[in-house]
Amino acid sequence: MFIQTENTPNPNTLKFLPGRQVMAKGSADFADADAAKRSPLAIRLFAIDGVGRVFFGADFVTVGKTGAADWSVLKPQVLAAIMDHYTSGEALLADEGASDASSGEDSDVVAQIKELIDTRVRPAVANDGGDIIFRNFENGIVYLHMQGACSGCPSSTATLKHGIENMLRYYVPEVQSVQAVD
Repeated sequence: MFIQTENTPNPNTLKFLPGRQVMAKGSADFADADAAKRSPLAIRLFAIDGVGRVFFGADFVTVGKTGAADWSVLKPQVLAAIMDHYTSGEALLADEGASDASSGEDSDVVAQIKELIDTRVRPAVANDGGDIIFRNFENGIVYLHMQGACSGCPSSTATLKHGIENMLRYYVPEVQSVQAVD
């Protein structure tokens, strides 16, 4: 198994591409070791000193380091953990039913916002090792949750305000602003 790595716009994260599907549907974001309990791979990664965040996308794993950690030390350990996971045959998630999809009927405005995010925004941020999830639309404000490399990225505010907000305001006049939420 050959695992490629890519830098992301966030200097504290690296994108690892195992050359196979990671998540069949949606994504999974683990902000700390306690959140990782439902994933054997995330548990392995958080066992490495210096790993501060783990994110699973469709075909990649994004790992965030703590401030003092050094990628030259962490990277080989992360590669080994990912390799060990895939050779073990364990499932990625203990509860495969988890999903970031919302349920229920959406208004036409919300459906249009979600479609724009899914077709124009998510593919672009996935290339950088992250994801952006729609959370809510209320009083003209779109609330988005940033995951993976996007979470804590120095350029994420500019991406939200100048990229996503401008695009949504152009296509959906009801949108007044975009805000990040945890």
